Amino acid sequence: MIIVTSEVQPMKVRILIVDDSALLREQLRRLLQQNPEWEVCGESEDGCDAVQKTRELNPDLIVMDFAMPQMNGVEAAREITRNSPTLPILMFTMYMSNQLVDEAKGSGIRGAVDKNEAGKVVKGVKALLRGESFFDESAA
Repeated sequence: MIIVTSEVQPMKVRILIVDDSALLREQLRRLLQQNPEWEVCGESEDGCDAVQKTRELNPDLIVMDFAMPQMNGVEAAREITRNSPTLPILMFTMYMSNQLVDEAKGSGIRGAVDKNEAGKVVKGVKALLRGESFFDESAA
């Protein structure tokens, strides 16, 4: 008698990385994929491409830069949240300020991390996945 059991693999959290720097996207990919429950489902190098890739890939979360060519992260977030209002977006930028954080919150972004604090990206992603916001107070 042969007994076949099938283990159901839990679905991984699908993350889209958006940054105009290929090096930074690769570093973020390595950092995020250290968590076995997460996978990077795609990458974009500007806001326009991020809007399109969000439609195509249907990610569970987006980590997005602010300053990018064609469409910045806040503009892209506005467009993305218009179509996917519950999709969590974590802004990852070197231009952190109280004004930018306020603008980010108004565009549907639920968290922000300064690029000088890259280690906090994982904390930010975890917070957003729990349904919380994550605006690092020391960054602004």
